[in-house]
Amino acid sequence: MKKINKFYAILLALITFACNDAIDIEQPGLLLSENAFQSVDDLQAGLYGAYNGFDYTGEILFNGIYTDELALGLNNGGQNASEYDLVLTPASVFPVVIWTKYYIALANVNRLIEASGSIQPEDGELDTYNLILGQAYALRAFAHFQLQTYYTTDYTDDSAMGVIALNYVPEIGEQLSRNTNGEVFSFIESDLVLANNLLDNSSTDPTFINKDFVKALSARMAAYRGNYTVAATLASELLADYPIASSADYFNIWEDTSNAEIIFKLERTANDSYDAQETGSGGTAGSLFAFANSTIDGSPYMEMDRHLFNELSTADIRSSRYIDPTSVISPDYQNSLDYKSEDILVIRKYPGSETVNLMNDLKVFRSAEMLFIMAEAAAENNQLVDVATLIKQLRDARFGSAQPLPVYATQTEAFGAILDERRLELAYEGHRWVDIKRLGAKGNRTLDREPLDCALANAVECSMPNTDKRFTMPIPLNEIDINPLLAQNPGY
Repeated sequence: MKKINKFYAILLALITFACNDAIDIEQPGLLLSENAFQSVDDLQAGLYGAYNGFDYTGEILFNGIYTDELALGLNNGGQNASEYDLVLTPASVFPVVIWTKYYIALANVNRLIEASGSIQPEDGELDTYNLILGQAYALRAFAHFQLQTYYTTDYTDDSAMGVIALNYVPEIGEQLSRNTNGEVFSFIESDLVLANNLLDNSSTDPTFINKDFVKALSARMAAYRGNYTVAATLASELLADYPIASSADYFNIWEDTSNAEIIFKLERTANDSYDAQETGSGGTAGSLFAFANSTIDGSPYMEMDRHLFNELSTADIRSSRYIDPTSVISPDYQNSLDYKSEDILVIRKYPGSETVNLMNDLKVFRSAEMLFIMAEAAAENNQLVDVATLIKQLRDARFGSAQPLPVYATQTEAFGAILDERRLELAYEGHRWVDIKRLGAKGNRTLDREPLDCALANAVECSMPNTDKRFTMPIPLNEIDINPLLAQNPGY
């Protein structure tokens, strides 16, 4: 089912505004929720609008450009050059984009939840009403978790500063301080309980939230917080229900012709509000890397980092999925006289669908991530053979044949191997920066860029330690200026 074209009346009524302070959403002349939402059908339309407010492309680019997934490409005219140079300040683009996006999403969801209290479902509407609310609570939990992911210093420290937890739409001029991690995570957990009580698994469409979304988000959150007993249990249950995709299915996942191993994804369709070049406010995922299409003739302006490419075997389906066959691959790139034009690694993880180049659904939760969560739990418990067995399971699927069982002598080796495999499997899905932030010290890993890519970009910095302050995002400067109660993250 296509959700995108079903909500414009209420969406325009609720979110056509501009604001300086992302949590200061209430605007003069706004059509209030009690007037916009007068029936269960209105709530359903509002839910479609709430879904539309969620976008992952900013995270995909941020995780790629601030780590070792991307390099400046053949047709780069300066795009992302500052970010590739690892410049990250309170005035940078990404802190503003991610903060604002999710607080606007929270405003939409909170208006929907507030309005639901004044609507009495008619006969036969209660199940639909409950499902709408369940999805809204889950979306609210997801928005808060995404904010926590980028703006807190330490997921495992409940006393550390978190973000602003919101279960309502603030009044104009209302100033709020940051909550602690413990408070934010407790709020997320309570929303997930509410969602789980209202949802079911009747829908098998992965673009709609069901109980498995709640389970997947709970598993990821537990892993980030180091609660591996809970994380491993939930991840194991999901892996049993969503088996790892075969090589053929894995290839087709990124064409949107297979939903193998996909627990949840954000739908993208022709003529929706994201059917455009990604310029920071949301667009097609493939346009993060190229202007026209995912071939060498499509004006690729961001390419795969050569070190990442070197880790991919040609027998691995991920190699042919990630790298377009029109790419120019130098067998001796380190001695190339013109590295830029003799080694061109064109990314085609998001080639397009529905005849629209570069437009694909955004995969938020996959069973491969659940396998890695189980591996992390095993490594944490020093069960090194179990880590090896799980990684072999994934490799067997990606190579289409039995692969050797790896051997890890220490926990550090095991966590390092998990990070290495996550780098391959989850490339361009918005994980790499987060993974180094939370596991880099355990696995002795940080950025692993190709020096020639850095030299080509004239990058002043090509790496940074996994303890660097830039593995926590700063609170945006415009938010600090407007709200003096907002404490800035250390070092900024």
